[in-house]
Amino acid sequence: MIQIQTLEELSLNAFPSLQQIIYDGWILRFAQGYTKRANSITPLYPGTLPLNTKIQYCEQVYSRFAQKPIFRLTNTNQTATLNQTLTQLGYQQEENISLQLKTIVAKQTSFNQSLITLNDAVSEEWLDHYVHAVNLPIQHWDTLGTILSIIPHPTCYAWLKDAHRFCCCGLGVLQNQYLGLYFIATAKQQRRKGYAAQLISAMLHWGKNNGATQAYLQVETENQAAINLYNKLGFTEVYQYFYRLKP
Repeated sequence: MIQIQTLEELSLNAFPSLQQIIYDGWILRFAQGYTKRANSITPLYPGTLPLNTKIQYCEQVYSRFAQKPIFRLTNTNQTATLNQTLTQLGYQQEENISLQLKTIVAKQTSFNQSLITLNDAVSEEWLDHYVHAVNLPIQHWDTLGTILSIIPHPTCYAWLKDAHRFCCCGLGVLQNQYLGLYFIATAKQQRRKGYAAQLISAMLHWGKNNGATQAYLQVETENQAAINLYNKLGFTEVYQYFYRLKP
């Protein structure tokens, strides 16, 4: 449970929202609707107030932002009662996310350094590659750029090009010897060519050189191709989380 709480704190810090409220052990996050992760309620610590009181408060606050409340729950006993209550209130479950962890070893899978660019700050080029790789709606571009600009920890913005063609990109965030991997995206026409494995290996190498001993990432459980890749690189699941949304 301690490791899960540590990973929850790390992931909240590595992917900040634009605004947040701390309420009786819950973190309410707001980012103009860009991603569920940055616009949801995470129960992080035990509280003292009645559950129904807290849920009603969250519904009222998100209503002021013209958003429906989204709860982000881990598959642990800590959130079982809340999950049951939300189910009874009609909240629907969406998306299962696997949080995976690995120990960073001295020797990583080989990669071609000449194909890979690593920067410590976000650039227009990296951002352009990412938004087009995932077909991000244009109304979220500025929000994403703002979120990336306020990450409070050391970052590694990575991308790989082969024959001057963009292939894949990713972001590493380093905190307390943990390297979080985010925004791993591969251009559609460049998938299943081994580029993502090279990119991640380069990011792990960067993390190792900067003091990281563990790496973590998050992946949808339905994305079997990505899970197979991450397992091949040594990542294993620690826990899962999911969302509950009010219809």
